[in-house]
Amino acid sequence: MKVYGLVGKDIDYSFSKKYFAEYFKKSGIEDCVYENFSINEIDGFKELLERNPSIAGLNITIPYKEAIIPFIHKLSKKAAAIGAVNVIRFQKNGKIKGYNTDCYGFKKSIKPLIQTHHRKALILGTGGSSKAIVFALNELDIACTYVSRNKKSDYLTYEELTAKTFEDFQIIVNCTPLGTFPKVDECPPVPYQYFSNKHLAFDLVYNPPETLFLQKAKQHDATIKNGWEMLIYQAKKSWQIWQK
Repeated sequence: MKVYGLVGKDIDYSFSKKYFAEYFKKSGIEDCVYENFSINEIDGFKELLERNPSIAGLNITIPYKEAIIPFIHKLSKKAAAIGAVNVIRFQKNGKIKGYNTDCYGFKKSIKPLIQTHHRKALILGTGGSSKAIVFALNELDIACTYVSRNKKSDYLTYEELTAKTFEDFQIIVNCTPLGTFPKVDECPPVPYQYFSNKHLAFDLVYNPPETLFLQKAKQHDATIKNGWEMLIYQAKKSWQIWQK
């Protein structure tokens, strides 16, 4: 029995286990299972592998997409360029190779919504997911600026966001976990009154389907989309990688 799974922290909410269980059943795949592997610290990853020798491939999620890299022997070109990994494959020689399919899934999901006036994006959050999103948007010739709680030279802080900022940036992407079930009353502290019908609000969170971030953006006529389709795309890509 081949074991696939998701490594993260507090990941009971994740869609991956259900998605792959349904995929295996629909495809008549009987020798594979997909499990959630929640670890409190990344140092527990090595022990996880030792306890589960049948693992054939893993997805990596918050908060370990960057922290997992020292445990990986080789990175794909795209994962190396992004600096974050969300898929790992165990090669026949015993080596571990890391990939990033977040950028692929996000790009496929957002591209149909992009209009000619969507030229610049605000990226809420600075973790591993946000790096993949910036990479994908740059491939679409969209300039990106990070928004962080902490001031850094190239970042904006939430307190610095103004009406002028929202005139200059037409795409707002939430790469933070704020608003994820069960904490559905949370959202990034942006000035929502400056959203308009010129804006595109994308939330990587998919549970609930319409986060408070998306609700508030929609109230001001912004186009909105959650991370569900992105996850489907990246999950399919993960399976292709594991079957190499």
